[in-house]
Amino acid sequence: MATVEAIMDIPMEHEQNVLGQLDMNIKKIERSFNVTIIDRNGVLKIIGDEADTDKAKNVIKKLLQLSQRGNTITEQNVDYAISLSFTEKVRVNDIVEIDKDILARTALGKPVKPKTIGQKDYVDAIRENMITFGIGPAGTGKTYLAMAMAITAFRQQEVQRIILTRPAIEAGEKLGFLPGDLQSKVDPYMRPVYDALYSIMGAEQYQSNSEKGLIEVAPLAYMRGRTLDNSYIILDEAQNTTPAQMKMFLTRIGFGSKVVVTGDLTQKDLEEGKKSGLEDAMRVLKNVEGIEFIELTSADVVRHPLVQRIVNAYEKDEEKRARRARQHEMSPKNYGEHRNESRHRD
Repeated sequence: MATVEAIMDIPMEHEQNVLGQLDMNIKKIERSFNVTIIDRNGVLKIIGDEADTDKAKNVIKKLLQLSQRGNTITEQNVDYAISLSFTEKVRVNDIVEIDKDILARTALGKPVKPKTIGQKDYVDAIRENMITFGIGPAGTGKTYLAMAMAITAFRQQEVQRIILTRPAIEAGEKLGFLPGDLQSKVDPYMRPVYDALYSIMGAEQYQSNSEKGLIEVAPLAYMRGRTLDNSYIILDEAQNTTPAQMKMFLTRIGFGSKVVVTGDLTQKDLEEGKKSGLEDAMRVLKNVEGIEFIELTSADVVRHPLVQRIVNAYEKDEEKRARRARQHEMSPKNYGEHRNESRHRD
């Protein structure tokens, strides 16, 4: 194929942000699209196959638009913009449209917003449905985005209180060995929820609202027997619920309430062989009107890029083991034993 050249201007005030430290972002784009990019005082010359050159130019254009909107370009931004370029359905400006959706601001004034298409679908589902399930691996922003939506609804007086809960599952250590009273024993299990609250709302505002009973952080067991009206309720780590606990929780919901359930099916701490309430809910409630299930993937991980690679490695390993298990079951020896067992039962 013929080699083409594309010229692109990067304003001086955005040059370092877009190109990256020591041109790190540009080098990644070069490797991804097999192009050569030459920078001469903010004028980029992109050389390569026509299709690859267009993709590289579009990625740089997205990064420039993000920079012009006041964002610091991160490695995650670059990786995601590159991955979107290989998806034919995605419009050029999708990543910029996502960036416009500001959900809340942290206590330090930093905007909280979705960073991937999956996250955008998730927050849109929360807006449109009474109950939303956010299911996906670590680092996809399930809890943090739900918390931002809850705090915004609370500040705008759409709900009267926020209730945050998660099952207090013992993962290695026994609750009884932790020091202090019951609340002290439970607090370590709720720490991720507190961290998100402090980040977005601020410790003082949280403390004030908590003392008034407007924000409640409690283990799932404390929900039994209650009816929760005019509340924004978040159930975190739902993969560690039992089917009975999940049913109990979902039937607590009253008028004027909104519910977000988050979980990661790959990180269950339940006893071996025990069914997850999250898995059960996905089966039972999949066709119920007013409930939506959003499944996030490793592409939606917004923590350090290494987290995304770790998630991908585990997913590949699980697929490999599942494939080996299927091959083992279908091997001539096992298949014959399976048939003999079936005849014996008959």
